[in-house]
Amino acid sequence: MNAPPNIDHGTAHSDCDVLHWLTNGTRDERFLDNIFAELCLRLQRAGIPVKRATLHVLTLHPQWLGSRIMWADGMREAEISRVEYDVRERSEYIGSPANEIHDGATEVREHLGRDPALGRKHAVYDEMRAKGLTDYVAWPLYHTLGKRHIVTFATDRPGGFDDAHIDRLLKLLPVLALVSEIRMKNRLARTLLETYVGSHAGELILAGATRRGSGTTVRAAIMICDLRDFTQISDNWPRDDVIDLLNGYFDAISEPIARHGGEILKFIGDGLLAIFPLSNPSACANLLHAVAEARQAMVALNEKNGQTGRAPLNYGTGVHVGDVMYGNIGSRTRLDFTVIGPAVNMASRLETLTKQLRRPVLLSRAFADFVKSDFDLERVGEYPVRGFSDPIELFAYHGRMPIHGQLPGRPQRCYSPVGNIGDSWGLEE
Repeated sequence: MNAPPNIDHGTAHSDCDVLHWLTNGTRDERFLDNIFAELCLRLQRAGIPVKRATLHVLTLHPQWLGSRIMWADGMREAEISRVEYDVRERSEYIGSPANEIHDGATEVREHLGRDPALGRKHAVYDEMRAKGLTDYVAWPLYHTLGKRHIVTFATDRPGGFDDAHIDRLLKLLPVLALVSEIRMKNRLARTLLETYVGSHAGELILAGATRRGSGTTVRAAIMICDLRDFTQISDNWPRDDVIDLLNGYFDAISEPIARHGGEILKFIGDGLLAIFPLSNPSACANLLHAVAEARQAMVALNEKNGQTGRAPLNYGTGVHVGDVMYGNIGSRTRLDFTVIGPAVNMASRLETLTKQLRRPVLLSRAFADFVKSDFDLERVGEYPVRGFSDPIELFAYHGRMPIHGQLPGRPQRCYSPVGNIGDSWGLEE
């Protein structure tokens, strides 16, 4: 008769508790960094001497290659840092544990307590030794279609992790991979929607606004910008130069819009459409601040382009205010989340008039009434506008700051949880 296996029932029970929590207790937690921090605390309570842990995840983001989630003993919350696309060309990455894992290693183990001359050579190991850590292990975390992310654990226990600690950590990896992939897919969906349709529209779509014709009425200030002479530029410039020019132009215009609480709904060739919902009392003033800052950014861009012999870029902006239908428009299988309505058409017509009237920014009387006591506006006159029966009184704005020398209140952007997002924009059902 074989002897019964030597099982530490207390350890087995603790491991089951951690696995059960990771599988069932994290369902309502949306953020991976919170789950990872709680996991590390539970591992400590289960007797695994984790002193430091990191989770390295690759993402699909226009600015970042990925993120690093780092937890250390004594921290209730993990720290998140972004990783730029060029990191793989830097010394901090070359030869690092992450480099080894991405190159195919199934484990990177470094006993930090031994003579450094006998171990791997990289600054990350020196930093951990300086903090008193004695052992370090990194493993790939496999997601769908072979995507490899990385999880690491380190300890300051004399002698490092023992074999039982390593075995117990390894048993967690498949469940951690599943839990992390779900959160990363959710984050990926949000990132892609924010990138391609905007943050607020993205939240509405994730909250269920996916049916054609579904939408809400929003009272908003609308701005439409368009680059001058783009056809000539695109016909005569090399493709890469055209793309570089457009990116610089859109950065100059878009960043002030986002900074002041606007939402860019659409890029249309060399133009863009943005709205500032009037649920924010400062929406119209914020729009003009964005226009002024965009003008300054374009001056800087033109100076930079002039150093390489490029001609200055000119653009027009039409601004109006009114009710718009904000929601899903399109075919049965291909939708666009945008705004439509006479107010949008008016802003578009005013942008067209900027070239004829030689005013880079034209405002309707309806919009000007919100801001004319605080901003220096030029009355241009009344002009017929195509598609509208009556002439429209127009004003020009030349980018000067408020008359009283003080900025109105900055926008109170509200990135609310799904379910409350409509409140911040004053949406009408």
